[in-house]
Amino acid sequence: MYIPTIGLEIHMIAKTRTKMFCACPNSFDENNPNANTCPVCLAHPGALPVANEEAVKGIVKLGLALNGQIAKRSHFDRKSYFYPDLPKGYQISQFDSPFVQGGNLKGVRITRVHLEEDAGRSLHELPGGVKTKDSATYIDYNRGGSPLFELVTEPDIKTSDQAVVFAKELQLILRYLGLSDADMEKGHMRVEANISISKKDGELGTKVEVKNINSFRAVHDAIEFELKRQEEVLESGGKIIQETRGWNDVKHITESQRSKESAHDYRYFPEPDLPEIDLSDWDLDAMRKELPELPEEKRVRLVASFGLTSEQAESLVEDKQLAQFFEESASELADKTKPANFQLLLNYITSDLRGLLNTRGLALSDTKINPEHFAHLVALVSDETLSSRLAKDLLVNMSETGEDPESLMNASGIRVIGGEDELGTIADEIIGKNPKAVEDFKKGKENALQFLVGQGMAKTKGQASPDKLREVFSKKLK
Repeated sequence: MYIPTIGLEIHMIAKTRTKMFCACPNSFDENNPNANTCPVCLAHPGALPVANEEAVKGIVKLGLALNGQIAKRSHFDRKSYFYPDLPKGYQISQFDSPFVQGGNLKGVRITRVHLEEDAGRSLHELPGGVKTKDSATYIDYNRGGSPLFELVTEPDIKTSDQAVVFAKELQLILRYLGLSDADMEKGHMRVEANISISKKDGELGTKVEVKNINSFRAVHDAIEFELKRQEEVLESGGKIIQETRGWNDVKHITESQRSKESAHDYRYFPEPDLPEIDLSDWDLDAMRKELPELPEEKRVRLVASFGLTSEQAESLVEDKQLAQFFEESASELADKTKPANFQLLLNYITSDLRGLLNTRGLALSDTKINPEHFAHLVALVSDETLSSRLAKDLLVNMSETGEDPESLMNASGIRVIGGEDELGTIADEIIGKNPKAVEDFKKGKENALQFLVGQGMAKTKGQASPDKLREVFSKKLK
Protein backbone atom coordinates (compact mmCIF):
# COMPACT_ATOMS: atom_id res chain seq x y z
CA MET A 1 0.00 0.00 0.00
CA TYR A 2 1.62 3.25 -1.18
CA ILE A 3 0.82 6.68 0.25
CA PRO A 4 0.68 9.51 -2.33
CA THR A 5 2.20 12.92 -1.69
CA ILE A 6 1.20 15.65 -4.13
CA GLY A 7 2.06 19.33 -4.39
CA LEU A 8 0.90 21.76 -7.07
CA GLU A 9 2.52 24.62 -8.93
CA ILE A 10 -0.07 26.78 -10.67
CA HIS A 11 0.69 29.57 -13.13
CA MET A 12 -1.96 32.23 -13.73
CA ILE A 13 -1.74 35.03 -16.27
CA ALA A 14 -2.73 38.30 -14.61
CA LYS A 15 -5.50 40.34 -16.19
CA THR A 16 -3.63 43.63 -16.47
CA ARG A 17 -3.72 46.27 -19.19
CA THR A 18 -0.02 45.95 -20.02
CA LYS A 19 2.75 43.38 -19.74
CA MET A 20 4.86 42.81 -16.64
CA PHE A 21 7.88 44.98 -17.46
CA CYS A 22 6.87 47.08 -20.48
CA ALA A 23 3.96 49.08 -21.89
CA CYS A 24 2.91 46.52 -24.54
CA PRO A 25 -0.75 45.41 -24.39
CA ASN A 26 -1.20 42.27 -22.32
CA SER A 27 -3.00 40.40 -25.10
CA PHE A 28 -2.22 37.11 -26.87
CA ASP A 29 -3.82 38.35 -30.14
CA GLU A 30 -3.29 35.05 -31.96
CA ASN A 31 -4.47 36.57 -35.25
CA ASN A 32 -1.52 39.00 -35.31
CA PRO A 33 1.63 37.19 -34.11
CA ASN A 34 4.38 39.38 -32.65
CA ALA A 35 2.21 42.50 -32.88
CA ASN A 36 2.33 43.26 -29.14
CA THR A 37 6.08 43.54 -28.76
CA CYS A 38 8.68 46.22 -28.08
CA PRO A 39 12.43 46.49 -27.43
CA VAL A 40 11.92 45.64 -23.74
CA CYS A 41 10.01 42.35 -24.13
CA LEU A 42 12.18 41.42 -27.12
CA ALA A 43 15.32 42.04 -25.02
CA HIS A 44 17.02 44.58 -27.30
CA PRO A 45 20.32 45.85 -25.90
CA GLY A 46 19.92 48.80 -23.56
CA ALA A 47 16.16 48.36 -23.09
CA LEU A 48 15.31 48.41 -19.37
CA PRO A 49 12.30 46.86 -17.60
CA VAL A 50 9.88 48.71 -15.30
CA ALA A 51 7.66 46.69 -12.91
CA ASN A 52 3.90 46.77 -13.49
CA GLU A 53 2.26 48.30 -10.39
CA GLU A 54 -1.14 46.84 -11.28
CA ALA A 55 0.32 43.32 -11.24
CA VAL A 56 2.02 43.94 -7.88
CA LYS A 57 -1.26 45.14 -6.37
CA GLY A 58 -2.96 42.08 -7.85
CA ILE A 59 -0.63 39.58 -6.22
CA VAL A 60 -1.03 41.36 -2.88
CA LYS A 61 -4.83 41.05 -3.17
CA LEU A 62 -4.47 37.36 -4.00
CA GLY A 63 -2.17 36.89 -1.02
CA LEU A 64 -4.67 38.56 1.30
CA ALA A 65 -7.51 36.41 -0.06
CA LEU A 66 -5.43 33.29 0.65
CA ASN A 67 -4.53 34.43 4.19
CA GLY A 68 -0.88 34.71 3.24
CA GLN A 69 1.80 36.93 4.72
CA ILE A 70 2.67 39.92 2.53
CA ALA A 71 6.36 40.79 2.31
CA LYS A 72 7.35 44.24 3.52
CA ARG A 73 10.17 44.32 0.97
CA SER A 74 10.57 42.19 -2.12
CA HIS A 75 12.75 42.01 -5.20
CA PHE A 76 12.92 40.26 -8.55
CA ASP A 77 15.54 37.71 -9.58
CA ARG A 78 17.03 36.47 -12.81
CA LYS A 79 16.34 32.80 -13.50
CA SER A 80 18.80 31.49 -16.08
CA TYR A 81 16.76 29.17 -18.24
CA PHE A 82 16.94 29.00 -22.01
CA TYR A 83 13.81 28.77 -24.11
CA PRO A 84 13.63 29.80 -27.78
CA ASP A 85 10.56 31.86 -26.83
CA LEU A 86 12.39 33.71 -24.02
CA PRO A 87 14.40 36.31 -25.98
CA LYS A 88 16.61 37.31 -23.04
CA GLY A 89 17.81 33.77 -22.40
CA TYR A 90 16.64 34.24 -18.80
CA GLN A 91 13.34 34.89 -17.04
CA ILE A 92 12.66 37.67 -14.54
CA SER A 93 11.08 35.85 -11.60
CA GLN A 94 11.37 35.70 -7.80
CA PHE A 95 13.39 33.34 -5.68
CA ASP A 96 14.12 34.17 -2.03
CA SER A 97 11.74 37.10 -1.47
CA PRO A 98 8.30 36.37 -2.96
CA PHE A 99 5.52 38.89 -2.48
CA VAL A 100 3.41 36.30 -0.62
CA GLN A 101 4.48 33.57 1.78
CA GLY A 102 2.20 31.08 3.52
CA GLY A 103 -1.57 30.93 3.35
CA ASN A 104 -4.07 28.13 2.95
CA LEU A 105 -6.94 27.05 0.72
CA LYS A 106 -9.26 24.06 1.04
CA GLY A 107 -7.12 22.59 3.81
CA VAL A 108 -3.93 22.80 1.72
CA ARG A 109 -1.03 24.93 2.94
CA ILE A 110 0.43 27.39 0.47
CA THR A 111 4.19 27.82 0.38
CA ARG A 112 4.42 31.00 -1.67
CA VAL A 113 2.93 33.11 -4.44
CA HIS A 114 5.39 35.02 -6.56
CA LEU A 115 5.34 37.21 -9.65
CA GLU A 116 7.21 36.62 -12.89
CA GLU A 117 6.98 37.09 -16.64
CA ASP A 118 5.61 34.52 -19.07
CA ALA A 119 7.46 33.11 -22.07
CA GLY A 120 6.29 33.37 -25.67
CA ARG A 121 4.66 30.62 -27.71
CA SER A 122 6.29 28.11 -30.06
CA LEU A 123 4.21 26.74 -32.93
CA HIS A 124 5.54 23.56 -34.52
CA GLU A 125 4.74 22.69 -38.13
CA LEU A 126 5.16 18.95 -38.66
CA PRO A 127 4.00 17.78 -42.11
CA GLY A 128 2.38 14.39 -41.65
CA GLY A 129 2.80 14.71 -37.90
CA VAL A 130 6.48 13.67 -38.07
CA LYS A 131 9.59 15.83 -37.71
CA THR A 132 11.44 16.02 -41.04
CA LYS A 133 13.70 18.44 -42.92
CA ASP A 134 10.52 20.25 -43.98
CA SER A 135 9.42 20.81 -40.39
CA ALA A 136 9.42 24.34 -39.02
CA THR A 137 8.95 26.13 -35.71
CA TYR A 138 7.43 29.60 -35.51
CA ILE A 139 7.65 31.82 -32.46
CA ASP A 140 4.99 34.29 -31.34
CA TYR A 141 6.19 36.73 -28.67
CA ASN A 142 2.78 38.31 -27.98
CA ARG A 143 2.46 36.36 -24.74
CA GLY A 144 6.12 36.85 -23.82
CA GLY A 145 6.42 39.22 -20.88
CA SER A 146 2.82 38.81 -19.67
CA PRO A 147 2.57 39.06 -15.85
CA LEU A 148 2.30 35.64 -14.29
CA PHE A 149 1.30 34.69 -10.75
CA GLU A 150 2.87 31.41 -9.64
CA LEU A 151 1.41 29.63 -6.61
CA VAL A 152 3.26 26.75 -4.96
CA THR A 153 1.61 24.47 -2.40
CA GLU A 154 3.06 22.34 0.33
CA PRO A 155 2.90 18.57 -0.42
CA ASP A 156 -0.38 18.26 1.50
CA ILE A 157 -2.55 16.78 -1.26
CA LYS A 158 -3.26 13.06 -1.13
CA THR A 159 -5.62 12.39 -4.05
CA SER A 160 -6.32 13.55 -7.59
CA ASP A 161 -9.82 14.66 -6.56
CA GLN A 162 -8.38 16.88 -3.81
CA ALA A 163 -6.01 18.46 -6.35
CA VAL A 164 -8.93 19.26 -8.67
CA VAL A 165 -10.97 20.79 -5.82
CA PHE A 166 -8.02 23.02 -4.90
CA ALA A 167 -7.41 24.16 -8.49
CA LYS A 168 -11.10 24.88 -9.10
CA GLU A 169 -11.39 26.95 -5.94
CA LEU A 170 -8.30 28.95 -6.89
CA GLN A 171 -9.80 29.60 -10.32
CA LEU A 172 -13.00 30.92 -8.70
CA ILE A 173 -11.05 33.21 -6.36
CA LEU A 174 -9.07 34.67 -9.26
CA ARG A 175 -12.29 35.38 -11.15
CA TYR A 176 -14.06 36.85 -8.11
CA LEU A 177 -11.10 39.16 -7.52
CA GLY A 178 -10.98 40.07 -11.23
CA LEU A 179 -7.27 39.17 -11.34
CA SER A 180 -7.35 36.60 -14.14
CA ASP A 181 -9.78 34.94 -16.52
CA ALA A 182 -8.05 31.69 -15.44
CA ASP A 183 -9.34 29.92 -18.56
CA MET A 184 -7.32 26.72 -18.76
CA GLU A 185 -8.25 26.04 -22.38
CA LYS A 186 -6.77 29.40 -23.38
CA GLY A 187 -3.63 28.95 -21.29
CA HIS A 188 -4.53 31.59 -18.70
CA MET A 189 -4.09 29.00 -15.94
CA ARG A 190 -1.63 26.11 -16.11
CA VAL A 191 -1.16 23.37 -13.52
CA GLU A 192 1.94 21.33 -12.74
CA ALA A 193 1.86 18.47 -10.25
CA ASN A 194 4.76 17.22 -8.12
CA ILE A 195 4.01 13.59 -7.31
CA SER A 196 5.70 10.95 -5.19
CA ILE A 197 4.67 7.79 -3.35
CA SER A 198 6.00 6.04 -0.26
CA LYS A 199 5.02 3.13 1.97
CA LYS A 200 5.55 5.16 5.14
CA ASP A 201 3.24 7.99 6.14
CA GLY A 202 5.18 11.25 6.35
CA GLU A 203 8.07 9.93 4.28
CA LEU A 204 8.54 11.49 0.86
CA GLY A 205 9.39 9.40 -2.16
CA THR A 206 11.30 10.57 -5.23
CA LYS A 207 9.43 13.51 -6.76
CA VAL A 208 8.31 13.60 -10.38
CA GLU A 209 6.98 16.84 -11.88
CA VAL A 210 4.20 16.56 -14.48
CA LYS A 211 3.72 19.53 -16.84
CA ASN A 212 1.40 20.46 -19.73
CA ILE A 213 -1.81 19.99 -17.73
CA ASN A 214 -4.44 22.23 -19.29
CA SER A 215 -7.82 21.11 -17.92
CA PHE A 216 -9.29 19.91 -14.63
CA ARG A 217 -9.97 16.51 -16.19
CA ALA A 218 -6.31 16.34 -17.21
CA VAL A 219 -5.23 17.27 -13.65
CA HIS A 220 -7.19 14.28 -12.34
CA ASP A 221 -6.10 11.84 -15.04
CA ALA A 222 -2.42 12.86 -15.07
CA ILE A 223 -2.10 12.37 -11.29
CA GLU A 224 -3.95 9.04 -11.43
CA PHE A 225 -1.72 7.77 -14.23
CA GLU A 226 1.50 8.89 -12.56
CA LEU A 227 0.57 7.34 -9.20
CA LYS A 228 -0.11 4.04 -10.94
CA ARG A 229 3.08 4.26 -13.05
CA GLN A 230 5.27 4.91 -10.03
CA GLU A 231 3.70 2.04 -8.11
CA GLU A 232 4.31 -0.35 -11.02
CA VAL A 233 7.95 0.77 -11.27
CA LEU A 234 8.58 0.17 -7.55
CA GLU A 235 6.72 -3.14 -7.49
CA SER A 236 8.84 -4.41 -10.38
CA GLY A 237 12.01 -3.60 -8.43
CA GLY A 238 12.84 -0.40 -10.27
CA LYS A 239 13.61 3.10 -8.96
CA ILE A 240 11.78 6.34 -9.54
CA ILE A 241 13.93 8.93 -11.29
CA GLN A 242 13.57 12.58 -10.36
CA GLU A 243 12.48 14.06 -13.66
CA THR A 244 10.05 16.28 -15.48
CA ARG A 245 7.35 14.47 -17.43
CA GLY A 246 4.71 15.88 -19.74
CA TRP A 247 1.06 14.90 -19.88
CA ASN A 248 0.03 13.58 -23.30
CA ASP A 249 -3.67 14.40 -23.49
CA VAL A 250 -4.16 12.23 -26.58
CA LYS A 251 -2.53 9.05 -25.28
CA HIS A 252 -3.51 9.77 -21.65
CA ILE A 253 -0.01 9.01 -20.40
CA THR A 254 2.91 10.95 -18.90
CA GLU A 255 6.09 11.04 -20.99
CA SER A 256 9.64 11.79 -19.86
CA GLN A 257 10.91 15.22 -20.96
CA ARG A 258 14.12 15.87 -19.03
CA SER A 259 15.87 15.30 -15.73
CA LYS A 260 14.53 17.60 -13.05
CA GLU A 261 16.51 20.75 -12.35
CA SER A 262 17.14 22.02 -8.85
CA ALA A 263 17.07 25.67 -7.79
CA HIS A 264 20.85 26.03 -8.09
CA ASP A 265 20.66 24.89 -11.74
CA TYR A 266 18.82 28.10 -12.57
CA ARG A 267 21.62 30.30 -11.12
CA TYR A 268 19.23 32.76 -9.50
CA PHE A 269 20.59 36.17 -8.61
CA PRO A 270 18.89 39.55 -7.87
CA GLU A 271 17.71 41.29 -11.03
CA PRO A 272 20.16 44.24 -11.41
CA ASP A 273 17.85 46.28 -13.67
CA LEU A 274 14.96 46.45 -11.16
CA PRO A 275 15.04 48.11 -7.72
CA GLU A 276 13.73 46.47 -4.58
CA ILE A 277 10.01 47.09 -3.98
CA ASP A 278 9.06 48.51 -0.58
CA LEU A 279 5.54 47.58 0.58
CA SER A 280 6.00 48.57 4.21
CA ASP A 281 3.77 51.65 3.93
CA TRP A 282 0.92 49.89 2.07
CA ASP A 283 -2.33 49.85 4.05
CA LEU A 284 -2.97 46.11 3.92
CA ASP A 285 -5.93 46.30 6.33
CA ALA A 286 -7.71 48.71 3.98
CA MET A 287 -6.94 46.46 1.00
CA ARG A 288 -8.29 43.45 2.89
CA LYS A 289 -11.55 45.26 3.64
CA GLU A 290 -11.94 46.13 -0.04
CA LEU A 291 -11.82 42.48 -1.10
CA PRO A 292 -15.14 41.25 -2.54
CA GLU A 293 -17.08 38.39 -1.01
CA LEU A 294 -15.11 35.24 -1.82
CA PRO A 295 -16.61 31.92 -2.97
CA GLU A 296 -16.61 30.16 0.41
CA GLU A 297 -18.25 33.14 2.13
CA LYS A 298 -20.88 33.27 -0.61
CA ARG A 299 -21.69 29.54 -0.24
CA VAL A 300 -22.33 29.93 3.47
CA ARG A 301 -24.49 33.03 3.01
CA LEU A 302 -26.60 31.58 0.17
CA VAL A 303 -27.45 28.55 2.30
CA ALA A 304 -28.26 30.67 5.36
CA SER A 305 -30.17 33.47 3.60
CA PHE A 306 -32.17 31.56 1.01
CA GLY A 307 -32.49 28.05 2.41
CA LEU A 308 -30.52 26.49 -0.45
CA THR A 309 -28.73 23.18 -0.19
CA SER A 310 -24.94 23.07 -0.43
CA GLU A 311 -25.22 21.67 -3.96
CA GLN A 312 -27.61 24.44 -5.03
CA ALA A 313 -25.36 27.12 -3.56
CA GLU A 314 -22.38 25.61 -5.38
CA SER A 315 -24.20 25.75 -8.72
CA LEU A 316 -24.55 29.52 -8.26
CA VAL A 317 -21.10 30.19 -6.82
CA GLU A 318 -19.50 28.58 -9.88
CA ASP A 319 -20.98 31.37 -12.03
CA LYS A 320 -20.51 34.78 -10.41
CA GLN A 321 -22.80 36.53 -12.90
CA LEU A 322 -25.59 33.99 -12.42
CA ALA A 323 -25.25 34.20 -8.63
CA GLN A 324 -25.66 37.99 -8.77
CA PHE A 325 -28.71 37.60 -11.02
CA PHE A 326 -30.23 35.14 -8.52
CA GLU A 327 -29.70 37.48 -5.57
CA GLU A 328 -31.11 40.51 -7.36
CA SER A 329 -34.12 38.46 -8.51
CA ALA A 330 -34.56 37.05 -5.00
CA SER A 331 -34.69 40.57 -3.58
CA GLU A 332 -37.42 41.50 -6.06
CA LEU A 333 -39.31 38.25 -5.44
CA ALA A 334 -39.36 38.88 -1.71
CA ASP A 335 -41.34 42.08 -2.42
CA LYS A 336 -43.81 40.35 -4.75
CA THR A 337 -44.70 37.11 -2.93
CA LYS A 338 -45.04 36.31 0.75
CA PRO A 339 -43.32 34.02 1.48
CA ALA A 340 -40.90 34.22 -1.42
CA ASN A 341 -40.40 30.90 -3.21
CA PHE A 342 -36.62 30.92 -3.59
CA GLN A 343 -36.55 27.25 -4.59
CA LEU A 344 -38.84 27.95 -7.54
CA LEU A 345 -36.70 30.95 -8.48
CA LEU A 346 -33.54 28.83 -8.41
CA ASN A 347 -35.18 26.11 -10.51
CA TYR A 348 -36.18 28.60 -13.19
CA ILE A 349 -32.67 30.12 -13.24
CA THR A 350 -30.72 26.86 -13.35
CA SER A 351 -33.05 25.01 -15.72
CA ASP A 352 -35.14 27.35 -17.89
CA LEU A 353 -32.89 30.42 -18.01
CA ARG A 354 -29.61 28.50 -18.24
CA GLY A 355 -31.17 26.16 -20.82
CA LEU A 356 -32.23 29.14 -22.93
CA LEU A 357 -28.72 30.63 -22.75
CA ASN A 358 -27.03 27.33 -23.62
CA THR A 359 -29.38 26.62 -26.54
CA ARG A 360 -28.72 30.01 -28.08
CA GLY A 361 -25.05 30.17 -27.15
CA LEU A 362 -25.56 33.39 -25.18
CA ALA A 363 -24.14 34.88 -22.03
CA LEU A 364 -26.58 36.30 -19.48
CA SER A 365 -25.42 39.80 -20.39
CA ASP A 366 -26.41 39.15 -24.02
CA THR A 367 -30.13 38.90 -23.19
CA LYS A 368 -32.59 41.66 -22.30
CA ILE A 369 -33.95 39.87 -19.23
CA ASN A 370 -33.52 41.84 -16.04
CA PRO A 371 -33.85 40.50 -12.46
CA GLU A 372 -37.05 42.48 -11.72
CA HIS A 373 -38.94 41.06 -14.70
CA PHE A 374 -37.60 37.56 -14.06
CA ALA A 375 -38.79 37.70 -10.44
CA HIS A 376 -42.20 38.86 -11.71
CA LEU A 377 -42.35 35.82 -14.01
CA VAL A 378 -41.60 33.47 -11.13
CA ALA A 379 -44.16 35.23 -8.93
CA LEU A 380 -46.85 34.73 -11.60
CA VAL A 381 -46.05 31.01 -11.71
CA SER A 382 -45.92 30.79 -7.93
CA ASP A 383 -49.43 32.22 -7.46
CA GLU A 384 -50.73 30.15 -10.44
CA THR A 385 -51.54 33.19 -12.55
CA LEU A 386 -49.26 31.65 -15.18
CA SER A 387 -48.62 28.02 -16.08
CA SER A 388 -45.08 26.69 -16.23
CA ARG A 389 -45.59 25.85 -19.91
CA LEU A 390 -46.50 29.42 -20.82
CA ALA A 391 -43.71 30.74 -18.62
CA LYS A 392 -41.16 29.03 -20.89
CA ASP A 393 -42.60 30.80 -23.93
CA LEU A 394 -42.74 34.14 -22.16
CA LEU A 395 -39.11 33.78 -21.08
CA VAL A 396 -38.04 33.57 -24.72
CA ASN A 397 -40.03 36.74 -25.53
CA MET A 398 -38.59 38.51 -22.51
CA SER A 399 -35.02 37.71 -23.63
CA GLU A 400 -35.73 39.31 -27.01
CA THR A 401 -37.84 42.30 -25.98
CA GLY A 402 -36.81 43.10 -22.40
CA GLU A 403 -40.48 43.59 -21.49
CA ASP A 404 -42.27 42.65 -18.28
CA PRO A 405 -44.07 39.25 -18.45
CA GLU A 406 -47.46 40.68 -17.49
CA SER A 407 -47.25 43.23 -20.31
CA LEU A 408 -46.48 40.43 -22.76
CA MET A 409 -49.41 38.39 -21.41
CA ASN A 410 -51.83 41.27 -21.87
CA ALA A 411 -50.56 42.02 -25.37
CA SER A 412 -50.94 38.37 -26.41
CA GLY A 413 -54.22 37.72 -24.63
CA ILE A 414 -52.64 35.03 -22.48
CA ARG A 415 -54.54 33.97 -19.39
CA VAL A 416 -54.57 30.94 -17.15
CA ILE A 417 -57.61 28.70 -17.41
CA GLY A 418 -58.02 27.65 -13.82
CA GLY A 419 -61.74 27.66 -12.99
CA GLU A 420 -63.05 24.21 -12.03
CA ASP A 421 -66.17 24.57 -14.18
CA GLU A 422 -64.20 25.57 -17.25
CA LEU A 423 -61.63 22.83 -16.74
CA GLY A 424 -64.42 20.34 -16.05
CA THR A 425 -66.07 21.10 -19.40
CA ILE A 426 -62.73 20.63 -21.18
CA ALA A 427 -62.11 17.35 -19.31
CA ASP A 428 -65.56 16.00 -20.24
CA GLU A 429 -64.89 16.71 -23.91
CA ILE A 430 -61.50 14.97 -23.85
CA ILE A 431 -62.83 11.96 -21.92
CA GLY A 432 -65.60 11.57 -24.50
CA LYS A 433 -63.10 11.57 -27.37
CA ASN A 434 -60.64 9.14 -25.77
CA PRO A 435 -62.52 6.04 -24.53
CA LYS A 436 -59.41 3.84 -24.91
CA ALA A 437 -57.40 6.03 -22.49
CA VAL A 438 -60.31 5.99 -20.03
CA GLU A 439 -60.45 2.19 -20.20
CA ASP A 440 -56.68 1.94 -19.69
CA PHE A 441 -56.90 4.19 -16.64
CA LYS A 442 -59.58 1.97 -15.12
CA LYS A 443 -57.26 -1.00 -15.65
CA GLY A 444 -54.64 0.75 -13.48
CA LYS A 445 -52.47 2.24 -16.22
CA GLU A 446 -51.37 5.58 -14.74
CA ASN A 447 -49.81 6.66 -18.05
CA ALA A 448 -53.33 7.00 -19.40
CA LEU A 449 -53.97 9.87 -16.97
CA GLN A 450 -50.84 11.63 -18.13
CA PHE A 451 -52.01 11.23 -21.73
CA LEU A 452 -55.36 12.88 -20.93
CA VAL A 453 -53.62 15.74 -19.09
CA GLY A 454 -51.43 16.24 -22.14
CA GLN A 455 -54.56 16.44 -24.32
CA GLY A 456 -55.94 19.04 -21.92
CA MET A 457 -52.76 21.13 -22.14
CA ALA A 458 -52.93 20.98 -25.93
CA LYS A 459 -56.61 21.94 -25.90
CA THR A 460 -55.93 24.97 -23.69
CA LYS A 461 -52.72 25.85 -25.56
CA GLY A 462 -50.77 25.60 -22.35
CA GLN A 463 -53.02 28.04 -20.51
CA ALA A 464 -54.16 25.52 -17.90
CA SER A 465 -52.26 24.25 -14.89
CA PRO A 466 -51.28 20.61 -15.48
CA ASP A 467 -51.69 19.93 -11.76
CA LYS A 468 -55.24 21.27 -11.78
CA LEU A 469 -56.05 19.33 -14.93
CA ARG A 470 -54.73 16.15 -13.32
CA GLU A 471 -56.91 16.81 -10.27
CA VAL A 472 -60.05 17.37 -12.41
CA PHE A 473 -59.45 14.28 -14.55
CA SER A 474 -58.78 12.12 -11.49
CA LYS A 475 -62.07 13.16 -9.87
CA LYS A 476 -64.09 12.51 -13.02
CA LEU A 477 -62.49 9.15 -13.82
CA LYS A 478 -62.82 7.81 -10.29
